[in-house]
Amino acid sequence: MRPKERLRALENIATLRHAERRNPDSDVASVREDLEAQLGGAVPRAQSAKLLGVSHTALNNWIASGDVPVVITERGRREIPIPALLDLRDRVVEQRRTGRRKLHLLEPVMVEARGRAERMRPIVPAPTSLPDSDPHRRAELRSLAYHRVLAPRLRRPTIDEALRKVRRWRDEGGIDARYAGLWEEILVMPVPAIRKAIAADDERGRDLRQNSPFAGLLSEAERRKILETV
Repeated sequence: MRPKERLRALENIATLRHAERRNPDSDVASVREDLEAQLGGAVPRAQSAKLLGVSHTALNNWIASGDVPVVITERGRREIPIPALLDLRDRVVEQRRTGRRKLHLLEPVMVEARGRAERMRPIVPAPTSLPDSDPHRRAELRSLAYHRVLAPRLRRPTIDEALRKVRRWRDEGGIDARYAGLWEEILVMPVPAIRKAIAADDERGRDLRQNSPFAGLLSEAERRKILETV
């Protein structure tokens, strides 16, 4: 896909996201997710900068500082995940709309994310129970901390999107049927029960978090705070 066509597709995805929020029960989400899949799930940095309306240098600086997440593509390129990019775009558009900021638009967004991360207090079992020789348990606890931070923020639209993602993974063979069934069973429960299930340090919770559809919902600063804490 040519750069201009990709940018136009991203603009369409952003429009669909806003329509989806106004009417969560529509079929807009499926169309949006299909468009995101066609784009490969991530966007080159140059095109990301154009979508945000910031310089390529500014965006690279925020990536280098660890404030903007990137993924490594099959070609070895560092690109920005579409959900993270569109969240940044929404914040930048808000900065412009309110007139609070005309230059350095990403700076207040990143400062706010860092402040939120600093206030985080991930709750996990005591570090003394985690020997350095057990990297598997460390990964489990980091995932547990992530989901315990995320759980109170969950709302039904986010949960519905997670459910669609699980079903798409299942249809595409991207998740074991047992785990897909477990997630489907959980994600149709009341929101308080879902929050409790994904934050439980038990066998079912650990199984769920191995294939979580909630990945990527915390800011990069919050993710780094968890890595440092655990």
